Amino acid sequence: MKIEIWSDVMCPFCYIGKRNFETALAQFNEKDQVEVVWKSFQLDPSVPEVAEESQQDYLVKRKGMSASQVKSMLDNVTQMAKNAGLEYHLDQSVMVNSFKAHRLIQLAKKKGLGNEVEERLFSAFFTEGLNVADTETLIGLGKEIGLDEESIKNALEDKKYAEMIYKDIDEAQTLGVRGVPFFVFDRKYGVSGAQPPEQFLQTLDKSFSEWKAK
Repeated sequence: MKIEIWSDVMCPFCYIGKRNFETALAQFNEKDQVEVVWKSFQLDPSVPEVAEESQQDYLVKRKGMSASQVKSMLDNVTQMAKNAGLEYHLDQSVMVNSFKAHRLIQLAKKKGLGNEVEERLFSAFFTEGLNVADTETLIGLGKEIGLDEESIKNALEDKKYAEMIYKDIDEAQTLGVRGVPFFVFDRKYGVSGAQPPEQFLQTLDKSFSEWKAK
């Protein structure tokens, strides 16, 4: 049974959602019958490739909230991440456009390394404060998960990888996806946001039993 996950590298709830989903999947008896497919999504395509502001400043401007409100919100997200077993350093996040990172994701998916690339990019952005729009950084991260340098360089330039990203985004719009993370179980059930593991497990049980019967 296929589970598709629309996600963006710079979305803090996507990494939390990934971890909560994995916690649920680990408890699922038929997990070897589940195929997870990662899909590209951009929350804000207007973010520049070169960092111009901190995440806090970016959110103050984008959400129209005060600096203290944004700080409180980021503190809450950091605690949510901690509850999921993740360590966030949001004050170190380099706010850059995620399109090039999605090019690497599309390459990794073709090589059967979708989950590995998502994990590495999330960790790079939220925990390590790395620049995920920087070519050399992306080459290094890609090589860490087993991709070769020439393939990575090609993916960061070749328009076919850009087309794959746009296809995923168009598909999301067709399905009515407005925000991420968004999980689609067997093209039948959708789960939006970083839900707790119990919610994912419940949807796994329901969708899988129906898929198996079908």
